[in-house]
Amino acid sequence: MLVKTYAAAVQGVSATRITIEVSCTKGIQFFLVGLPDIAVRESHERIISALQVNGLKFPHCRIVINMAPADIRKEGSSFDLPLAIGILAAAGEIGLDVTRLEQYLLMGELSLDGSLQPVKGALPIAIKAREDGFKGIIVPKQNVYEAAVVNNLEVYGAENIKEVIDFFCGKESLTATIVNTREEFYARQQQFEYDFSEVRGQENVKRALEVAAAGGHNLIMIGPPGSGKSMLAKRLPSILPPFTLQEALETTKIHSVAGKVDKNTSLVAQRPFRSPHHTISDVAMVGGGTFPQPGEISLAHNGVLFLDELPEFNRSVLEVLRQPLEDRCINISRARFAVDYPASFMLVASMNPCPCGYYNHPERPCLCPPGSVQKYMNRISGPLLDRIDIQIEIVPVPFEKISEQRPAELSEAVRERVVRAREAQSKRFATSKNTYCNAQMTSRQQHQYAVPDNEGLALLKNAMQRLSLSARAYDRILKVSRTIADLEGAPHIQSHHLAEAINYRNLDREGWGM
Repeated sequence: MLVKTYAAAVQGVSATRITIEVSCTKGIQFFLVGLPDIAVRESHERIISALQVNGLKFPHCRIVINMAPADIRKEGSSFDLPLAIGILAAAGEIGLDVTRLEQYLLMGELSLDGSLQPVKGALPIAIKAREDGFKGIIVPKQNVYEAAVVNNLEVYGAENIKEVIDFFCGKESLTATIVNTREEFYARQQQFEYDFSEVRGQENVKRALEVAAAGGHNLIMIGPPGSGKSMLAKRLPSILPPFTLQEALETTKIHSVAGKVDKNTSLVAQRPFRSPHHTISDVAMVGGGTFPQPGEISLAHNGVLFLDELPEFNRSVLEVLRQPLEDRCINISRARFAVDYPASFMLVASMNPCPCGYYNHPERPCLCPPGSVQKYMNRISGPLLDRIDIQIEIVPVPFEKISEQRPAELSEAVRERVVRAREAQSKRFATSKNTYCNAQMTSRQQHQYAVPDNEGLALLKNAMQRLSLSARAYDRILKVSRTIADLEGAPHIQSHHLAEAINYRNLDREGWGM
């Protein structure tokens, strides 16, 4: 008897339908074809054990299984469930409803006792099931809330294979899970662990972070140890504009593929904040590997990628960031595969000004030998620094500021100003498909929306000559000044907007680090 079951293979952040054809005839052999990897081939032993523990026998016949299309490599153990159900249905011994079987897509890894283990990519798989017209999808219980985000699709969560078998035998062993996506999304959206009101002093740095959040600009903070660089960076997500539902779905798909969605969560409701250690490898940063996985830059999509102690990162790791910062996506091409991952993130970095950490400190002397400061700065390439719009220097907070009892401004108040600025940008770029904030402006849009007046142009020319700025730095200053004008509600860029934007190019100052 020939039976078909359906599964899906995840490629990048999307899924491809896999048709599993099972044929049972006379004989005692087992063949599995269709480009399965070792983990898929090992499913034979897991299926045998799972069936025996649940009082069922593995069919003693000649079993041929084809996983189509054959040119797509099937990886991982998530095909265990559709393979097992297909084998039982083809054997025809327990009365599975083959007609009903064709209406559902199945995914799940089997334990030796028949229980189902969670799989990666449940959300893109559910989206594919709906696109291909399936009535529903059956996934492990741990993945059910993630998959139930998809509307107009019956989503069932099963704890073991016995429940799935009973379901296809006509018994009501499973109950569809329904998630009110919007209600849950908005309920969890404003829950932040950190708030700007907890930071004393550093008003100029808070202002720089507000500008960065309002325009989506990359930012680097330079200051001695203990000046509050990491503390401020961790609070940046609390002033970013709230997720839209579309952004939340995009981000959840990436985290789903990486297996990082909590089992009790349907959507990633807050902008991600990723902070990898400086020993991270190139592949872990950009993604890829033997079994393609999104890297840190994709996990930070629509959120913040924070690189603490930037010069300590491997030079090659920093250089691979340059292309994603411009294109907002990463293409990974290998001999056996090519995948695209989205990577639209805000880069926030921090660093000490020198190896000892006290260069330009108002009270403590720098103990570094001559030339070491410049050598330390040279660990970061000029092209990468050019792609960082805001470069702000931090000084330690004086005791008077630390000890004062007056509460600082809440993140909520700052976020309101940021949201108003972003709304102005949304109207400005309403007809553009790929531009959502000032940091993403193209050259044509910049010439249209970021044009300084004559006084500002003279100021900018003087700064270009004095600081020896590159053409890319010139563009960054104009984009930042456009954001500052938006925060102020000004229709045009004025000279004081440009002056503040130029002030955010600290590392371009003549003689810095000499």
